[in-house]
Amino acid sequence: MEFLCYHRDRVGSLPLRYELAQEHWAYMDGYAEALIARGPTFADDGETLTGSVHIVDVPDPAAARAFAFDEPNYQAGAYRDVLLRRWHNLLGRTMGEFPGGRDGGNRYLVLGLGGGEAADGVLPGEPDELIAYGPLLSDDGTTWVGTAALVRAADPDAARAVLTPGRYAEIEVHNWEFGGRPA
Repeated sequence: MEFLCYHRDRVGSLPLRYELAQEHWAYMDGYAEALIARGPTFADDGETLTGSVHIVDVPDPAAARAFAFDEPNYQAGAYRDVLLRRWHNLLGRTMGEFPGGRDGGNRYLVLGLGGGEAADGVLPGEPDELIAYGPLLSDDGTTWVGTAALVRAADPDAARAVLTPGRYAEIEVHNWEFGGRPA
């Protein structure tokens, strides 16, 4: 089962995240084969960390909760909250298989939080710019609760346009970059 996990940073937690970097990497190494996509999000300045997104394929909701809440930064209090939702990979690939590569262009995490009938259940017209895309679902996979995408786009407004306007209670757009253990 695929799950999207978005840990949002607590204000002022950057020193703690730096202190725990090796513990975080060791933890993520244990999930290397299960990770579909991952990476940090940033404030509009492009430098200030605001969170960390991981899309992981694990056996069940209990394993997803363990992944999210056993993570060292979470355990130490670096995150203010966690969005954890079942997710369905409509692209059927990992971020490493994105034809656009790791570099070049602006990258964004787009979260459309549900507000009624399901929306955007099929790939939009420009899938070449999608790094990851799919619906957010209830734990049992039966109820649509939103849509999440990692996308390369010219700017935040172009990234937001991946989702249908007016179909969500809220759409968040976060600067994002490919993650993984630094070389």
